[in-house]
Amino acid sequence: MRLLRWCCLPLLITWMGVALAQGEATRLAPWTLLDQFDRPYTLEPDLRVLLVARGMDASGLLDEALAELGGDYLERHSVVFLADISGMPAPIASLFAVPAMRDYGYRVMLDRSGRVASRYPGEKAELLWLDLDNGELRGQRQFTDAGALRQALQALGQ
Repeated sequence: MRLLRWCCLPLLITWMGVALAQGEATRLAPWTLLDQFDRPYTLEPDLRVLLVARGMDASGLLDEALAELGGDYLERHSVVFLADISGMPAPIASLFAVPAMRDYGYRVMLDRSGRVASRYPGEKAELLWLDLDNGELRGQRQFTDAGALRQALQALGQ
């Protein structure tokens, strides 16, 4: 299954790049996930930015970027954070990782199976930023630096 993902990833990235280059918008397929408090969240059309992290380094970038902005910054600016925790052993996730996430000042949508995060391109060490407009993908960026991510988040408020 992982081999299939790696084989399809370049095709998906190419397809998304061509669609963006041609100015065509790609509508994101709807999904519903639970957050760290087991509250459901469904992808909504008014969402401006979807942030996707596949690894702890990428999640740490957001944590660092939000240190000065406050935990409610994401919600105030229609930003949702999706964390792919499918690679984490279930006992570790349920006993340690998810309870630790409950101390965050922001919601974390948890992809326990990898079925949602796998729809979006990206590397484990980078945070993927998807610009959305009425549920359609308008652009994407990758971040590996918390300072650059903080600046991008601050630009949402201007």
